[in-house]
Amino acid sequence: MMDLILFGVFPYVAMTLAIAVGFYRYCFDRYSYSSQSSQFLESRTLFWGSVPWHYAILLILSAHLLAFLFPSLWGSLLGAPGRLYLLEITGIALGVVTTIAMLVLLLRRASNARVNVVTTTIDWVLLISLLLQVITGVYIAITMRWGGFWYVHTVTPWLWSLVSFSPKIDFLVNMPFVVKLHAVNAFFLVALFPFSRLVHVVSIPLAYVTRPYQLVIWYRQRNNQL
Repeated sequence: MMDLILFGVFPYVAMTLAIAVGFYRYCFDRYSYSSQSSQFLESRTLFWGSVPWHYAILLILSAHLLAFLFPSLWGSLLGAPGRLYLLEITGIALGVVTTIAMLVLLLRRASNARVNVVTTTIDWVLLISLLLQVITGVYIAITMRWGGFWYVHTVTPWLWSLVSFSPKIDFLVNMPFVVKLHAVNAFFLVALFPFSRLVHVVSIPLAYVTRPYQLVIWYRQRNNQL
């Protein structure tokens, strides 16, 4: 029963919250659609945490997305041992980078008094959940080798079964606990998405493309001296 709730019901709850609350927030609280950056309070540590995090996590998410959207192509790509080894090494390296970067961001929030003041409870929940996600991901990559290959035969079919509204939880029921935790926490992050500053990633300033350029005129009052 618990497996059905976690892998067959909770993903839909998470997606519903992400869409409904995100849409509501965009329509009625649009000014909160930002990252609420604290860079002006402290930028040096933020740079060493945020920049590596964004680059590494985008590459990791891209690999997950490609394996989900094109499982046959992904399986063929990893058919050669050399490419499989390269993906394994690259994935572990990127996972370590994201873990270190997230620890840096957490340390920054905890140690800097000015940043800590503007950090909300939802920020802490988000950061800890992200840390848990990357740690479990690295653990899976190290202890359960060739994840890029078996992913397309377990997680991908489960995700597609969710898309077709016929969840097949058997793909995950027999997986190790850490894989289940990684999957559930991923959808927890989806549910957390509209309540956190992560929501800014879907705010694309398309209007800037067609908006007339901004004309800035400096006005300086001159002192007339005789």
